[in-house]
Amino acid sequence: MQSEYLWCEKYRPSSIDECILPERVKQTFRDMIARNEAQNLLLAGGPGCGKTTIARALCNELGSDYILVNCSEDGNIDTLRTKIRSFASTVSLSGSKKVVILDEFDYSNAQSTQPALRGFIEEFSKNCRFILTCNYKNRIIQPIHSRCTVIDFKINASDRPEIANKFLDRVKYILDQEGIQYEERAVAELILRHFPDFRRVINEIQRYSVSGQIDIGILGSNSDIRIKDLVSMMKKKDFGGVRKWVVENIDNDPTVIFRSIYEGLKDHFAPNAIPRAILIIAEYQYRSAFVADAEINLTACLTQMMIECEVK
Repeated sequence: MQSEYLWCEKYRPSSIDECILPERVKQTFRDMIARNEAQNLLLAGGPGCGKTTIARALCNELGSDYILVNCSEDGNIDTLRTKIRSFASTVSLSGSKKVVILDEFDYSNAQSTQPALRGFIEEFSKNCRFILTCNYKNRIIQPIHSRCTVIDFKINASDRPEIANKFLDRVKYILDQEGIQYEERAVAELILRHFPDFRRVINEIQRYSVSGQIDIGILGSNSDIRIKDLVSMMKKKDFGGVRKWVVENIDNDPTVIFRSIYEGLKDHFAPNAIPRAILIIAEYQYRSAFVADAEINLTACLTQMMIECEVK
């Protein structure tokens, strides 16, 4: 099966303790297990940080029947009225409350689907719980917030070294299980490059593992976000070059791209241009959560900066 081939599925944690998260977050879920009762939850955090995994692990440890609906693909009002209602309205054979996991719920319609869910949460409160995951909690309407316990999957600066080390151990375990030779320094660099997107790291190590080993040389072949190259093209008003740069870098997380551009402002842009550049970056970074085509959005951002902001 394809899911057995994908390492992010093959090695997905099945219990709360196996999840790599700050202890304060894990303890919240342990308390629910101790009470043998799930709550209506809104799990918020960046991609690949473990929201869906811990939702499924919670259901497994509670012995709850659950369904998972990907709202980025199937988050319309008809899904609520048919699939979810059919599941939530029947009694669980195990006697525990059922759970509906609505993954990427921030992609659901805020004018129809989200208000309808508000009524579902109350209608099926005796029989069913709802766990919502999202990358952007500001896209979830306030009535949903008030009906759920909101848990932020935020990793504080003080927690980052411990979490990164635990994930390094997990990645090394996966590579050992798969018989892949590796340099620990290369694996650590890969984790730091994409932290805290654990799913992205596991997908990347699986991609690099095709050669049978992971070393610094292989990682070096994967181009970083080269801001100097971009700035050079922007200074020459080379739109074709800028567009080519976007195509070469669009596979990176949009947040990482915008952050890299932001951090390079002081070194590459005239002081009087920096305030305007920051406002442009902020506007297009916000839009990136909603647009259908990320390439067009990023190209538009860089084009506006190229026109309005002076490069050194």
